Amino acid sequence: MKNIVVLISGNGSNLQAMIDACAQERINGTLRAVFSNKAEAYGLERAREAGIAARALSAGNFDSREAFDLQLMQEIDAYAPDVVVLAGYMRILSPAFVANYRGRLLNIHPSLLPKYPGLHTHRQALANGDREHGTSVHFVTEELDGGPVILQAKIPVFEGDNEEDIAARVQHQEHAIYPLVVGWFLEGRLTMKEGRAWLDGQLLPAQGYAADE
Repeated sequence: MKNIVVLISGNGSNLQAMIDACAQERINGTLRAVFSNKAEAYGLERAREAGIAARALSAGNFDSREAFDLQLMQEIDAYAPDVVVLAGYMRILSPAFVANYRGRLLNIHPSLLPKYPGLHTHRQALANGDREHGTSVHFVTEELDGGPVILQAKIPVFEGDNEEDIAARVQHQEHAIYPLVVGWFLEGRLTMKEGRAWLDGQLLPAQGYAADE
């Protein structure tokens, strides 16, 4: 059974989607540990309730981002992860961390990348009058939210929507597509080669699997 380690900073709803998918054998893997940079993150409680090792590391206890990430890497590696999943982990990763897990580090971002990297994506979509928004699962590289996209899900933006409306719609899609992608990876169907995402031996387009032609 392949090993999964998840990094979170908050509520952990995508973590819960992973826990459920593993329990239902939609992911052929074992969630070995959950790490957070915030001790109060509710996602840690979700992990404990599921019998998964839960650990918090505070950046305030370290002299630098690099020192924090080095300790985090050592603790993650104790669980021999086949994939490291970022699920609402709100820290910029050091180059050493990204390099250590290159090709087995996944993230989900609440926009249709390359639109709106960084924070406040729903606010930007509303401000720009977008009629379509969504979420993207991608491999992590040194570029913030810039790694190759694997799969996107689109949602409509309706007249009168606020950020909470959009966030709820996006999260519903995230909970469907993120476990799917993790499953692909652990089955050996998904890889990153030469800075691009490949599924079943086929190079994926820039917007990921099943992108509009």
